[in-house]
Amino acid sequence: MGIGRKPFTRVVHAGGEPDPQTGAVMRPIYQTSTYAQTSPGEFPVYDYSRAGNPSRTSLEEALAAIENADHGLAFASGLAAIQAVLQLLEPGDEVLVCDDVYGGSGRLFRKLYAKYGIGFQFIDMTSVETVEAACTAKTKLLWIETPTNPMMKIIDIEAMSRIAEQHGAWVAIDNTFASPIFQKPLELGAHIVVHSTTKYIGGHSDIIGGAIMVSDPELHERLQFIQFAAGSVPSPFECFLVHRSIKTLAVRMHQHEKNALAVARFLSDHRRVRRVSYPGLESDPQHALARRQMSGFSGVVNFDLEGSYDDVVRFLGKLELFSLAESFGGVESLINHPERMTHASVPPELREKLGIGPTLLRLSVGIEDTDELVADLEQALG
Repeated sequence: MGIGRKPFTRVVHAGGEPDPQTGAVMRPIYQTSTYAQTSPGEFPVYDYSRAGNPSRTSLEEALAAIENADHGLAFASGLAAIQAVLQLLEPGDEVLVCDDVYGGSGRLFRKLYAKYGIGFQFIDMTSVETVEAACTAKTKLLWIETPTNPMMKIIDIEAMSRIAEQHGAWVAIDNTFASPIFQKPLELGAHIVVHSTTKYIGGHSDIIGGAIMVSDPELHERLQFIQFAAGSVPSPFECFLVHRSIKTLAVRMHQHEKNALAVARFLSDHRRVRRVSYPGLESDPQHALARRQMSGFSGVVNFDLEGSYDDVVRFLGKLELFSLAESFGGVESLINHPERMTHASVPPELREKLGIGPTLLRLSVGIEDTDELVADLEQALG
């Protein structure tokens, strides 16, 4: 059975052929931990659900299909997926990391994996020259977010992939902000794509999950062993929920983008807003690069409010449709204060350098009515 080539068709049918045993259009949830064996060590497909489960197999097939990858792997969280990538490395290896990176990723690198002899260098990857100068014989991985979290920097994936190839390194792209609907890093030369499926892929703020997509068979085999040996896998029910959510991903992403563009344009013209970052704005300094490697611009907008932190608190208190909460990518609109919330673990000097200050706010623009979201921001800004 075909799944189609275009996103709106592909997300609906990926990994979702009717159940061959019953004909059920939605695959059943295989809520089991173990499977009967025909004789010791002999079994048809599955032996233990940490190693594999039909519900997870369906999800992993769908994850691969939406990213145009040959293989997909599901994990219990986005950070569990990131850890699996890091476990490809050896003591003495070095990783170049984009300086503006999700606070949880940076914390994982600095606090946990650095003590195992892996070096992490945080650099501005919007500069090709800076990355070229930072690469050494020990560089084994370039860790990239684009757009970055929370400053919305756009990093040239093709350029980073060329540099990595020259040094025999892998390129891993955290594609969570863009989603597979709006960006396909593997087609731009990346080796590994990582997602927090908690965000856009899950899309309903009701699960925690992660994913890795690759096309290289050797990488897949190594990552699959790490997934099995380390054991950070999602439950069958969570696999079902994420797979169900994938079916509406394309529809949701286009509404996220429509709303975010309207919000970004409104904020750009408001006297109480000092600066807006959204790659979909033609005025954004990285708009041309974003258009070249993205087919859409997703639903995250950040901006600096005029005034002080106290003004920010007053503004947040007036909002009615935007909830103050961490995370992004759900159907509901959220607002986040990175300095005190998602990026509080980033070293203060790096936060200051990046511009993550007391008046910076990050919006996750949901799929509600466009005019009502703008009106909520307008009344809160007064």
